[in-house]
Amino acid sequence: MREPEVVVGIDVAKVRLDLGVHPSGESWTVEHDEAGIATVVERLVAARPTLVILEATGGLEVAVVAALVAAEVPVQVVNPRQVRAFAKAIGQLAKTDRLDALLLARFGAAIRPTPRPIPDAALQEVRALVARRRQLQAMVIAEKNRRASAPKRLHTQIDEHLAWLRRAVAALDRDLGTTIRSTSAWQTAVSRWRSVPGSGPVVSATLLADLPELGTLTRQQIAALVGVAPLNHDSGAHRGTRSCWGGRAHVRTALYMGTLVATRCNPAIATYYQRLLAAGKPKKLALVACMHKLLTILNALTRNGTRWQAHLPSVNTAA
Repeated sequence: MREPEVVVGIDVAKVRLDLGVHPSGESWTVEHDEAGIATVVERLVAARPTLVILEATGGLEVAVVAALVAAEVPVQVVNPRQVRAFAKAIGQLAKTDRLDALLLARFGAAIRPTPRPIPDAALQEVRALVARRRQLQAMVIAEKNRRASAPKRLHTQIDEHLAWLRRAVAALDRDLGTTIRSTSAWQTAVSRWRSVPGSGPVVSATLLADLPELGTLTRQQIAALVGVAPLNHDSGAHRGTRSCWGGRAHVRTALYMGTLVATRCNPAIATYYQRLLAAGKPKKLALVACMHKLLTILNALTRNGTRWQAHLPSVNTAA
């Protein structure tokens, strides 16, 4: 008789790790430190689970995931929102660390989430640099907004802080460039993406850090993953308005800024954008459609291992 598949959920907190096993219901806890992570890896290597599930927790899970990947334990990091929706669907309203670990295990067994590439240590560093740049840019925008309503006596102080923030962003850009150039595969990928008008250094770095699936999925799948695929809202005879929802917000934000540039300097995107506007489409809808097209082009170039050619704007994006 075939043995039931074992799925393990790990609830990650600052001070401890709670583990739950499906279908046995076993659970245990260790400290969230090097010794505790080593214990988790040792036990899971011996148990040989089918899958280990963790929630994305803003970086707290990184050390655990890295240790499991190094030990060749199958591990998947999932969106907490999906797990909470699953809990509501099965009627689990109570919430403790132990219950959350068991819930993650049950979620993994029921849903079997699509595996997402786990970045290695070097790519984690690139991701951290991109995230820090994003944080600094948010601070720049916040300070500029504060300056607009602040009394004049505070303008000098705010201006000094803005100047410091801009220098920090510039330093991060240099650091990112150096880091990317240190790996030939990254340099090749970024060079390929930057050959597309509209896909500048920020878009390319964001794709490298936060969209490792680029080039491995179909155009429909990559659009849904990023959140630029229109979703149906139909019921019976009613046909609702299509809208985009979910996806990776950081990638979508970078892609939006790149698309704004592409509508002016990329012949394929600019022509498509003007055609949509001429057909009476709202500007926002037209921009989202152009984001979809730009992403499709980048996905095709990555899959085919080719670069953008201005005289051949129609890239083969059928797959």
